[in-house]
Amino acid sequence: MDLNLPSFDCRLSRGDDGVTRIYDRLRRKSVALTPEEWVRQHFVNFLVSELGYPSGLMANEVSIKLNRTARRCDTIIYSREGRPLAIVEYKAPTITITQSVFDQIARYNSVIGAPYLIVSNGLTHYCCRFDSNAQSYTFLREIPSYAEL
Repeated sequence: MDLNLPSFDCRLSRGDDGVTRIYDRLRRKSVALTPEEWVRQHFVNFLVSELGYPSGLMANEVSIKLNRTARRCDTIIYSREGRPLAIVEYKAPTITITQSVFDQIARYNSVIGAPYLIVSNGLTHYCCRFDSNAQSYTFLREIPSYAEL
């Protein structure tokens, strides 16, 4: 599926179970290729290759506890000191990004405390900066480079 992201030379394989898999450079393993995973891998590649995000400071599928329930953040980007800088939430290209997606990532951020929130379905991308003092969000025109975070 075509995305509004640069293409890259992804590593696809088929498991013994017949499931198509894609190599995840952050988790260092092949994972089931779903539409959301296709977006995740392309977006991570975009962040690393185009915007200078160090892959060693990024993690996919990070477990968090939200109201005593286990949840997973799609991607967290960390500072060189190990503090969360951004949370990224992915949706499949067929999923419209609505207020409920922003509500979801904001709930995750109540636990994480990152200053940037990014949402993408591979076609449309949103980035906002969270001001913890004012408890408000400011949407940015584009996704900042790692150096700008």
